[in-house]
Amino acid sequence: MAQVKAARATREAVPTVSRVAIIGSGISGLAAAKQMAAYDPVVFEATPSVGGVWKHCVYRTTRLQTPRANYEFSDYSWGNRDDPAFPTHTEVVDYLEGYADEFDLWRYISFGSKVVDIKFLGGAEAGFTERWSGTGKAPLQGKPTWEVGVATGGSGTVQYYKFEFVVMCTGKYGDVPRMPVFPPGKGPEVFKGTVMHSVDYCKLSKEETVELMRGKKVVVVGYKKSAIDLANECVQANQGDGGQACTMLVRTLHWMVPSYAIWGLPFFLFYSTRFSQLFYERPNQSFFRSLLCRLMSPLRAGVSKFIESYLLWKLPLGKYGLTPDHPFVEDYASCQLAFLPEGFFDMADHGLVRFKRAPDGWWLSEIGVVLEDGTGVEADLVFLATGFEGTDKLREVLPKPFRGLLVPTNKDVQFCSDVHVSLASEG
Repeated sequence: MAQVKAARATREAVPTVSRVAIIGSGISGLAAAKQMAAYDPVVFEATPSVGGVWKHCVYRTTRLQTPRANYEFSDYSWGNRDDPAFPTHTEVVDYLEGYADEFDLWRYISFGSKVVDIKFLGGAEAGFTERWSGTGKAPLQGKPTWEVGVATGGSGTVQYYKFEFVVMCTGKYGDVPRMPVFPPGKGPEVFKGTVMHSVDYCKLSKEETVELMRGKKVVVVGYKKSAIDLANECVQANQGDGGQACTMLVRTLHWMVPSYAIWGLPFFLFYSTRFSQLFYERPNQSFFRSLLCRLMSPLRAGVSKFIESYLLWKLPLGKYGLTPDHPFVEDYASCQLAFLPEGFFDMADHGLVRFKRAPDGWWLSEIGVVLEDGTGVEADLVFLATGFEGTDKLREVLPKPFRGLLVPTNKDVQFCSDVHVSLASEG
């Protein structure tokens, strides 16, 4: 154990003036540190560990949604990459720690360092319009352009450091929850039970989560990955005598995938090969590429219908009124779909998970949830799996000249969390 700690010696002091600052030590933060190692970057990490959302925004049952071979750096493979099981969140964290070991990234990281402010010191000529080109030409001119305010150890004291280049690797998920807006007098203040966002649930231990849900009437608001995993954990906590069913409040329907095989074919063949990518338009593509995409549109729609046919055969979506009215490809393109936990609809068939549609809104009463049509669902505990305000995380620290450049959050469009990151270490 002592040898491991010695090998993972982290940054003890941050120079007053440095070349590159990296905010966050999740997947992108570690990849950025590896690529910019020649500049001796300073990686500010607010928590005591690397891993980002995989460490601090997961449930005990959370797993990756892709095979491990599709979720790795090109220069650092999984040790057991042929294992067909989707990796658990602890396996992902172990993999990222191994990546940091392999490329000696720990020495760049300052743990317990929360960035609370960023100031822009220069004008446009000092870096506003200059971009990192990736061509090997030095984009840094030796003049500090940014000042980064950091609070350490949970203290209110902020220490400022100067940098030429700042890389934001804070991610979209976690930290800032997206909260529903309730009508006056119909919010958590009138509910006699407990209302909790999924980000707060993530902070609880296994024992605390079981104690929280056991024997309770639970309503989970949402119908994507976090909500489905929450319902799964609720059922596990309520096994045996005195257990209660979990009700999922579904506002927007999405396609769900039960496994990585579609009619016997691996899922990646449909969307994650170079050939399949030819079907989809991309920015600044050539005329001939645009023409090809138009010619391929019937095949693109056919692939979507092919997958839908399998899902409608495999899952009881019609039985529970959960069949989306939009093509599968729309959910895939906006990363709205989720892979289901094993036996999820078996739990529904046994009455352990129930579904309530709430397309027109809902609110809280003293005893539970009330839908727009006046029907109610009794509850002791309401979980809000309603997502996160990733843009607001950036607004909290960016200076005004740049804060206004952020595109307002489109709540109907999400960014993928489970992506292939092979290119992340290739520049």
